Amino acid sequence: MYVLFEGIDRAGKSTQIELLRQKFPDAIITKEPGGTQLGQKIRDLVLHSQNPSPYAELFLFLADRAEHVAKVIRPNRDKLLISDRGYISGIAYAAQKVGLSVQELKRLNTIAMQGVLPDKIVFLELSEKELKNRMGAYTLDNIEARGIGYLLQVQNMMKKLIISSTIAYRIIDASLPKERIAQEIEAFIKDSDGD
Repeated sequence: MYVLFEGIDRAGKSTQIELLRQKFPDAIITKEPGGTQLGQKIRDLVLHSQNPSPYAELFLFLADRAEHVAKVIRPNRDKLLISDRGYISGIAYAAQKVGLSVQELKRLNTIAMQGVLPDKIVFLELSEKELKNRMGAYTLDNIEARGIGYLLQVQNMMKKLIISSTIAYRIIDASLPKERIAQEIEAFIKDSDGD
């Protein structure tokens, strides 16, 4: 089962995925960007060392997604596969920066994903107040530095994309205690009925 974790920066995806690693030690844990050797280089280019143009950033992330699907996701579909980010983030961030329509971005992502979609999506949602609290405590990468307004617009787009999809999903308030969030996620993963 391929489970996609989505949410903006500081929503707590990494924390929850680490808790899942303890509950499901045989699970394959991966991320976008950076789940492959090529992806690690792309991640460093975009988030830390360079500040590429909007279209260059879009195509770098699409290249990472194509490599990730080919090298990590497709070969492990028979296992529990948990990915920190994927195409929902890709579309939502690009829609705010590049100016292409959501339909065009979906088309580009469909090509990169080679028809491979997640079985379930977990979406961690932050309030503006909680996002401000969390952003103040960290050094910001190139994307986080675009500001709280930008991140909230991205979050809103993510939520719309998830709700309009045909994939089973769970939207969780990211300000809840991490143990309670973990219980909700575990129950959702174990639920064979999905939504």
